[in-house]
Amino acid sequence: MASSICISSPKKLVLFLNISFLILLLCLCLTTTNYLHPNNHISTLPIQSTILQEIIVNDGCSNLHEYSDSEAKCLYVKTQIGCRADGYLNYLQLFYCNFGKFPIVAHIAVLFWLLVLFYLLGNTAANYFCSSLESLSKILKLSPTIAGVTLLSLGNGAPDVFSSIVSFTGSGDGNVGLNSVLGGAFFVSSIVVGVISILISPKQVSVDESSFIRDVIFFLFSLSSLLVIISIGRINLWGSIAFVTIYFVYVGSVSATQIYKVRKLEKQQLLVLGDASTSPLLRHVDEEKALVSVHYNVHDDQEQQRYSSFCFLGYLLELPLSLPRRLTIPVVSEEMWSKPFAVISVTLAPILLAVLFNTHSENVGSRTKLAVYITAAIIGLVLATLVYFTTRMSGPPNSNMHLFPLLVGGFVMSVAWTYLTAEELVSLLESYGNILGISPSILGLTILAWGNSLGDLIANVALALHGGADGAQIAITGCYAGPMFNTLVGVGLSLVLSAWSEYPSSYVIAIDHSLYETLAFLMGGLLWALVMLPNKNMKLDRYMGSGLVAIYLCFLSLKLAMLLL
Repeated sequence: MASSICISSPKKLVLFLNISFLILLLCLCLTTTNYLHPNNHISTLPIQSTILQEIIVNDGCSNLHEYSDSEAKCLYVKTQIGCRADGYLNYLQLFYCNFGKFPIVAHIAVLFWLLVLFYLLGNTAANYFCSSLESLSKILKLSPTIAGVTLLSLGNGAPDVFSSIVSFTGSGDGNVGLNSVLGGAFFVSSIVVGVISILISPKQVSVDESSFIRDVIFFLFSLSSLLVIISIGRINLWGSIAFVTIYFVYVGSVSATQIYKVRKLEKQQLLVLGDASTSPLLRHVDEEKALVSVHYNVHDDQEQQRYSSFCFLGYLLELPLSLPRRLTIPVVSEEMWSKPFAVISVTLAPILLAVLFNTHSENVGSRTKLAVYITAAIIGLVLATLVYFTTRMSGPPNSNMHLFPLLVGGFVMSVAWTYLTAEELVSLLESYGNILGISPSILGLTILAWGNSLGDLIANVALALHGGADGAQIAITGCYAGPMFNTLVGVGLSLVLSAWSEYPSSYVIAIDHSLYETLAFLMGGLLWALVMLPNKNMKLDRYMGSGLVAIYLCFLSLKLAMLLL
């Protein structure tokens, strides 16, 4: 497994992102040193007095582009509280103060850092978050259906979910999170479904009618409920909880349908096939799996010898991004198990949580913060001692009693890292929107949505092309179940947390009229698929796919026209 990961094609992208990360750190250090040099300070008293007057009149960062000089903009973003996003880096100050004289370099640096954050968000969800969820589902003995519509959806939708929560719970108005979730849902349900339909049209693959209609109708009902909430403009705690409950109703309906189908299929097999263990078809499938396994093992051995030096170099360059997470997230998978890392991770995990708690606590005194650090250090030492004496060097614990706490710790720390990365990503998009003079909601609807949905595009299209009829069915189901999870759970939890903070009053939702357009086009795409697919005998073809792609392109054209006007 390690060799296959090391030689996979995304490895080149990982190396590129890590090298870019190191270059960005070097440039940041150089520009900071240059900016702080005494000879580089120019008198800015007239500019300063003008901007100080603006502070009295303005509240925010709306007048940033009224200043053409980089030094004036630098002083403006330093003195305006509204120019400071919720992230750990002050991007506007870095852009105009550190890279002010090199705007092209500044834009390139922002784009590189955006790619790095997207990589961290997706990689943390794939390598840590999903791994913990998969192991937890086995220990909890969840059925594949329940695990697929709950834990798997949570793993795939983690970036959107946490981006939405960060947008609502931060200083923003939640529009970035809403646009990100709806933009991702629109992209997946139109572009991904459209591309799948166009590519597999010659194969005449059909999907299950009852499952498709169930998923689309539930999705339309969820979007209609969200439309009502946005139209009202406020929601209380019980209303937000009811909105999240829709997803659990959907999970129940999926489970009931699956149980019915399984029992029906078992009866048919008993009547027609008899003993399934003697079926020639099953033996043929097992033989094919064995041949494929041998083929890939030989291929992996050859590739491992060829790329061993490349892997070592890649491991060294990947350390800046992988090592901090490896040292703080407990991992119990066979492929990534290491007892020293397990002991260190449970030691440092509480300390990292303490750092996050103290940095997000505004009204906490220094003594309380010190007490939090001391408590976290003690908890870390106790956990490290327990892990040291209950684990072995050769592999993760076999006992569920010892395995379960590590899995819960890995899940919690994966959530912490995903939230941390999502918070920084939303902060970067908000700041970059101010730099470009574009509403951050537009960037959430496009850049953030595309970045979070790129994995769905690659995975679902590959599954549909190479997985046969079953692969196409799973891919299409995922294209609706995933966005529905992001909408109901991602936006729903955000609304629950926001309404809880205002309880017993209602949480007021900021009015963003562009959300009506997004919802209208999104629901239009769903209705197009709901009408076209049954008329084509549930066969995915290029006509339905082309229509979905056309609807999305019309939506983008409208947004671009509104942006230019």
